[in-house]
Order: sequence, then C-alpha cells, then structure tokens
Amino acid sequence: MAKLEAEEYKTFEAIKQVVTNGNEFWFARDLQEVLQYTEWRNFSKVIDKAMLSCKNSGFDIPNHFVEVNKMVEIGSGAEKEVIDYKLPVMPVT
Repeated sequence: MAKLEAEEYKTFEAIKQVVTNGNEFWFARDLQEVLQYTEWRNFSKVIDKAMLSCKNSGFDIPNHFVEVNKMVEIGSGAEKEVIDYKLPVMPVT
C-alpha cells in the first residue's frame, strides 16, 4: 500500500493494525474516535449501513467486517466485553 503522507491521513495511519501476513485493518472502535463519533450506538448504525451496502454489492460481509470481542475499561478498573469489528484497510489507487 502506498504511504499516505498528507496531514489528514496521519491519524488513520496511527490507528492502523498490521498482522504478521501483512494484512492491514482498523478496529471500528478506533475509527469511531477518529471520525469523532462520541457514542458507539451512533457509529454502529454507520457500520450496519456499510454492511448492507457490502451485501447489496454482492460481497461477503464476514470478509469485510470481522466481528471480534474485546475488553474495555468501564471505570474503577472494571472491564466489560464489547463487540468490535476488524475493518480491512483498502489500498489507495
């Protein structure tokens, strides 16, 4: 993938995850913050619409929206399990 150097891309590059085989993805909850959604319930609606668009375009949703569970801190050191998604970073053409 091409290196993105423009200032507006640096935040997206900072939250990008890379696995050992070189595949790149964003966690949806990280992307939520970058896109300035303050609540998951609002951003999850965006994810749902994107999944519908993916399906309507003939793509397999699980190949583009990998559901994962992760632990998040909720205060006083307590944690709870929440749903997140791995969203593949698509190459810039």
